[in-house]
Amino acid sequence: MMTILLEKDWQELWKKKGFEVFQAESVQKGVESVKSKKPGFAVVDLRLGDGNGLEVVKEIQSSNNDSRIIMLTGYGNIPTAVAAIKEGAIDYLAKPADAEDVEKALLADPAKKAAPPENPMSADRVKWEHIHRVFELCNRNVSETARRLKMHRRTLQRILSKRSPR
Repeated sequence: MMTILLEKDWQELWKKKGFEVFQAESVQKGVESVKSKKPGFAVVDLRLGDGNGLEVVKEIQSSNNDSRIIMLTGYGNIPTAVAAIKEGAIDYLAKPADAEDVEKALLADPAKKAAPPENPMSADRVKWEHIHRVFELCNRNVSETARRLKMHRRTLQRILSKRSPR
């Protein structure tokens, strides 16, 4: 088994599970590694230091059609999920993703439907995460975030002042 792993924290864990691990922190290093090693399994982050992980997914698919690719992201949305699947990823997981969920997705039987997650985020938590993600992308500008989310500025301020839901 072989994997390309773009998450620093999980290297030792995957080695213990019997995978050969190599890491690339940028699109350029990822593409170079894929050309030389042709991985059978890959865990690719959507946002890399110098660009978009979808470029690495394209390269993996062109070098090995049978590879199984999981796309991880902290910036999940429907268009990027669709793009990842179209490029060849078999699953698209939002961060923080559990290593067990990633392993199940990588090793799942392609003929069977995936099992639902054991502990999914609540709808309130997903909404809270989305609002905070947009807030950070707007450089923590409340007025700009409220405009983009089409909500009243004071409502947004109340949401931002509260703790995250469970």
